[in-house]
Amino acid sequence: MKVVLLGEIKGKGGEGDVVDVAQGYAENYLFPKKLAVAATKGNLKQLEERRNNIEKREAVRIADANSLKETLEGKSVVVDAKVGDEGILFGSVTSAMIVDAIKDQLGVEVDRKRVELGKAIKVAGSHEVAVSLYREIRATVTVLVGVTAEEVEEETEEAAEAAEVAADAEVAAE
Repeated sequence: MKVVLLGEIKGKGGEGDVVDVAQGYAENYLFPKKLAVAATKGNLKQLEERRNNIEKREAVRIADANSLKETLEGKSVVVDAKVGDEGILFGSVTSAMIVDAIKDQLGVEVDRKRVELGKAIKVAGSHEVAVSLYREIRATVTVLVGVTAEEVEEETEEAAEAAEVAADAEVAAE
């Protein structure tokens, strides 16, 4: 069944898109929630008349998402969690905890459903987390769990020094 989407639907499309969906999905979910209308001649004609307004709103959404990406990209947030022996957490870090940390430390509102964790964070340290902002626009945020930014920098410096010492040892061995 062809429908005209009235808003953004993940995996289907954006506002103004004409998509083919199952009839039950359309009648039981999209129509009652006013997320879509049937693709009749009249609705398609209205869509063409509204196309300019839809494109303007889309441009604004993309611009907002890109500015938000610039704000978030490459930033680090610290999430406090109880850490046991050997760096294992008591529990795990959730997307809600990450969203709270982003809001408190960076001053940016992000929906928790937009945080793409993949699997739960159960180990202390530095973790890369993607935040889906709009359609294909994503920002990567470093989440520091149970450590501070200074400790991560020290660990990175120590690892670099250890690699340098190992390289010097190889040169001396040759």
